[in-house]
Amino acid sequence: MNKIEGFLKYLALNKGYSAHTVRSYQTDLLQFYGFLNDVYPGVGVDEAAPLHIRSWVVTIMDEGTGARSVRRKISSLKSFFNYLMIKTGMESNPVEKISIPKFATSLPSYLDTDEMNMLFENIDFSDDFDGLRDKLILEMLYSTGIRLAELITVKHSDIDTGCNNLKVTGKGNKQRIIPLIPALSKTLNDYLDKKERLFSCEIADYLLVTGKGKRTYPKFIYRVVYHYLSLVTTYDKKSPHVLRHTFATHMLNNGAELNSIKEFLGHANISATQVYTHNTVEKLKKIYKQAHPKA
Repeated sequence: MNKIEGFLKYLALNKGYSAHTVRSYQTDLLQFYGFLNDVYPGVGVDEAAPLHIRSWVVTIMDEGTGARSVRRKISSLKSFFNYLMIKTGMESNPVEKISIPKFATSLPSYLDTDEMNMLFENIDFSDDFDGLRDKLILEMLYSTGIRLAELITVKHSDIDTGCNNLKVTGKGNKQRIIPLIPALSKTLNDYLDKKERLFSCEIADYLLVTGKGKRTYPKFIYRVVYHYLSLVTTYDKKSPHVLRHTFATHMLNNGAELNSIKEFLGHANISATQVYTHNTVEKLKKIYKQAHPKA
């Protein structure tokens, strides 16, 4: 357990991983630790061999864990053993001999342009503080493509109203600058005016707060997004991440270069951004089948 705790601290302090990401690693490692205690008592996590890991993978897959989750759990173990190789001199990583299960690639979910237009043009947001804040949440997610974890950590000091820019701190504490479009700037200024009148604000304060002036949190943002997206779409997925996918897909469909979208999204690798090209191809296929007489 001490080695797992040391690894989690390493992820948080040295790698700069978010609390959410660290918790995911913790969940996976503790699950594996519990499995060893139950099935192979006396075998510590730092003593695990490929046999033990394969047995665990088979067990969790038999219990219904999906291939995507299994891949993540294997990746967590691999990172943990890489850490042990550095810290303890372990000679090899037992995960290297484990076959990773394949899974079907699912395309990112997104709303179409008509649905987004309906959201911002036909839905009435109240003129009070809550209404302005909710509208700002939706506009920031859709107009900048930022992640939920990034949104709730935006501070007043991250906003440059003179240049209409937003500084975003992403994964690994990497920072990027995103321009603010006029509609978003107006909503932001209206929100800041109302917030200043209701609450005393410092430059280091978090931008988004509840009606009681407290910092917002993931479940709060989820509830806001789900409520308003339910008014414009029957699509099953109505999460903040859907708006991030929508931002990227709409940018690509309207001619933005893939590398530019990569920078907006804060992706470390272009391969993570290329998934959005498949949405565009699927859209073209649909149009072709509807319009071509031989299709």
